[in-house]
Amino acid sequence: MTDLPDLLLEPLVRAALVEDLAPWGDATTRAVIPAGTRATNALRSRGVGIVSGMQVAALAFRLTDPTLTVTTHLADGVPCAPGDTLMTISGDAAAMLMAERVALNFAGRMCGIATLTAAYVAETRGTRARITCTRKTTPGLRLVEKAAIRHGGGFNHRFSLGDAILIKDNHIAAAGGIGPVLTAVKAARSHMMRVEIEVDTLDQLEQVLAVGGADVVLLDNMDTPSLAQAVRLVAGRMLTEASGNMSLPRIAEVAATGVDYISVGALTHSAPVLDLGLDFLA
Repeated sequence: MTDLPDLLLEPLVRAALVEDLAPWGDATTRAVIPAGTRATNALRSRGVGIVSGMQVAALAFRLTDPTLTVTTHLADGVPCAPGDTLMTISGDAAAMLMAERVALNFAGRMCGIATLTAAYVAETRGTRARITCTRKTTPGLRLVEKAAIRHGGGFNHRFSLGDAILIKDNHIAAAGGIGPVLTAVKAARSHMMRVEIEVDTLDQLEQVLAVGGADVVLLDNMDTPSLAQAVRLVAGRMLTEASGNMSLPRIAEVAATGVDYISVGALTHSAPVLDLGLDFLA
């Protein structure tokens, strides 16, 4: 899997390092580690999961001390088990200790998201459905959290409000209904911009189909039989996305309805952190 440019990630990692070190640096390391002490440490998994965040963790160490030697042993997107060494870091001991918590925070969070995503993706096997994230991300960390979705085998929804036109229920209410909102979109949209519209009922879906102008329909908080009926009504004229109440035990039956996408906010807002640790080797 292709890494993001470090140029995009560096501001996030640098801000986290500054947060941890300001205003006086690492008082503990300065007090107890003699200058010039060298060490080798291993970043290891303490649980079962999918690796993510190795590029970000490496960047945390290198920003703290560019002379550190960082070797990644398990790449982003591959499985890991308890005791697996994901990365080794050698060089100045003080620099490693200063970067440790930031590296582990990023990597543990990203591994957790990738692991939960992979569990959802596994429930869609044998169907056309793709698991996708939402914009329910940690403020400031959307870039890395959406990268973790991809490491887990999922797909990204919008990165920002400018990526696509997504007409939600409040847009419909404010614009005066499905007809007026889709008419307005037809006049305003760029030929490069996709249009998605949210519906809560099959009656609303029939209105969307009658008016036209949307590329994707978001089927929000529908029960499974309604989702299956919606797919039949659409009959391939638009892409279909199921959203709302997409808990893991439900994914297999939702995927079996024939929807194209299943969007899950929990992938980023509720993923448990994968336990990782930095172990002293020498």
